[in-house]
Amino acid sequence: MKKKLVAIVVAVGLALTAGSAIAASAHGGRGPGGNLDGVLTGLKDKGTLTQSQIDAIKKALEDQRTSQQAARVAEETEFQKLITTTIGLDSATITTRLKAGESLGAIAGAKRQALIDALIAFHTKKIDQGVTDGKLTAAQATTLKAGLSASVTFFVDRVPGSLGGRGHGTGMGPGGDDHMGKGHGRGHGGMKGQKGK
Repeated sequence: MKKKLVAIVVAVGLALTAGSAIAASAHGGRGPGGNLDGVLTGLKDKGTLTQSQIDAIKKALEDQRTSQQAARVAEETEFQKLITTTIGLDSATITTRLKAGESLGAIAGAKRQALIDALIAFHTKKIDQGVTDGKLTAAQATTLKAGLSASVTFFVDRVPGSLGGRGHGTGMGPGGDDHMGKGHGRGHGGMKGQKGK
């Protein structure tokens, strides 16, 4: 029975992402990703699931969402602390200057290269952790690392708002473009409370 439940959880997870599944459930089963309650109710009606199993699936999805959100917040905090510590300015000052049209490199001044080195080390650590966790292969890690220097330098020297699209705003989130490391958020968002355009 336990193996059956695990298989069902996996199947549901493939059909509905944790985030969209919870969102759909929270809105009466409506939302991107489908109707979680409807899928689970259908499985219950067919005798595939019991109510306790449905409750276990929902709890597992919610726990995963909460865990992922906490991990993102922790990474963003670590990333922002790295930048403020390296540059030697508080986040409010850096955000204000970014909004005024300065790049992180310009704000860092003589510490620009130190900032680039620190960010490369940050992303290298995340990539290595991805390999350890089995989320990346050694070959993928090598490819990602090969592009880090150019990507980080571009990020540091880019004037906020010079590029359109999600994740390229006025801030300095941990970065999530594929070339910066798989699974690292959606892009270079803002300091806490500052969203990218």
